Amino acid sequence: MLAAVRRGAVIGAAMVSVVLVLPEVAWAHGVGGSSETVGGFVWLGTKHMLAGWDHLLFVGGILLLAGQIRRAAKFISLFALGHSVTLFTATVADWHINPVMVDVVVALSLVFVGVVGLRGGPKNWAWFATAVFSFGLVHGLGLSTRLQEVGLPADGVIPRVLAFNLGVEIGQLIAVVAMFMIGDVLRNSLPRLRDVRLSHGVLIAAGVVAASVLVITSGGEAFRPIQADVQAVSNGCEVRNRTETFPAGNAHPAKDFFEPGETVPATSFGHVIGDGYVIVNYRPDLPAEQLAQVRAFVTDPTAGKVVGGPATGQTEAVKAVHVYGTVACQVVNAGALREFARDWFSDPRSKPVD
Repeated sequence: MLAAVRRGAVIGAAMVSVVLVLPEVAWAHGVGGSSETVGGFVWLGTKHMLAGWDHLLFVGGILLLAGQIRRAAKFISLFALGHSVTLFTATVADWHINPVMVDVVVALSLVFVGVVGLRGGPKNWAWFATAVFSFGLVHGLGLSTRLQEVGLPADGVIPRVLAFNLGVEIGQLIAVVAMFMIGDVLRNSLPRLRDVRLSHGVLIAAGVVAASVLVITSGGEAFRPIQADVQAVSNGCEVRNRTETFPAGNAHPAKDFFEPGETVPATSFGHVIGDGYVIVNYRPDLPAEQLAQVRAFVTDPTAGKVVGGPATGQTEAVKAVHVYGTVACQVVNAGALREFARDWFSDPRSKPVD
C-alpha cells in the first residue's frame, strides 16, 4: 500500500505543477458558449460533461470501488439521479449557490472515494450508496451554476434544463463506456496498473490539490455559501448577480467599442461573454464627457478583455456584465468599472478551459 501511495504522491506532485501554472484548471470547466435552441442545450450538456475532469474522476472512482458491472450501474444511476435533482431544482428555482464552495466540495468528493478505496473498499454498501447520492446532489449544484452562466431566457427554461441534463447523461454514458474500454487495455498492457491502490492515491492527490488551489485563490469566496444578491459600490453603483442575457453567436465583434447610433452585434457579445469577456452597455444619450469615460475604459488595452456599445432602453448610465455578475451605475463611474473588471480578471473562472 505504501508503494502505491508513494507513486500516487509523485503523480500528485505533477498535478500540483500543472495547477500552479494553470490555476483555472482547478475550477474544472464552464459550459462554454450558448444556444438559442433546446437541441443545442443537449450538446452543451454533453460537451460540459466530457470536459468535466472532476466529475469524470469521481465516476471513475465509483467504477473502481464497485468492482462489478451490475453494482457499478446501480451506483452510477444513484449518482445521476442526485445530480439531476439538484440541477433541475437549483436552475428552475434560480438558486445562486456559491460556485467556489461547490467546486471545493466536488474536489473533496475525489478524496472521499480515494480514501475509501485505500481502506479496502466500502464495508457497508448501503452507506456508500447514500454517500454517492449525496455527492450527486452537490455535483448537480455545480452543474446548475455552470448552466446559469449561459443566461437562460425567461420563457422556455424547463425544456432547456431538461435538454442540458439529457446531454450530461449522454456525456456520462460515453465516458463510462470509454473508461471500461481504456481500463481493460491498460490493465493488460501495464501490469502495475492492476494495483488499484495507485488509482486511489491519484484521486486523493487530485482532490487535495484542486481543493487547496480553489480555497487559496478564491479570496475568501469559498467560505460564503450563497452569492450576495447585491453589493453596494461607491458613487451610485451596485454589484449583483447577472440576470442579463445575450443571444448566442459564433463570432467576435468587429471592434471593441460601438458608438451611439451604431448597431451593436448582440450575438457577438453573447459569444465572447462565454470566453470570459466583460460586456459594457451604456445609455445612448450620455453626455459627451461621460461617454468619453466609457469609451476610454473599453478601449484601454490594460483593462483586459472588454467590449461595449449602446443599449437602447437601458435606464442605468452604464452597466458592465460578465458570466457571473453585473455592476450597474446610475452615473458613469470609471473607477467602479475598472474595479469590477479587475476583480473578474483575477478570478480563475474568467479563464475558460475548453
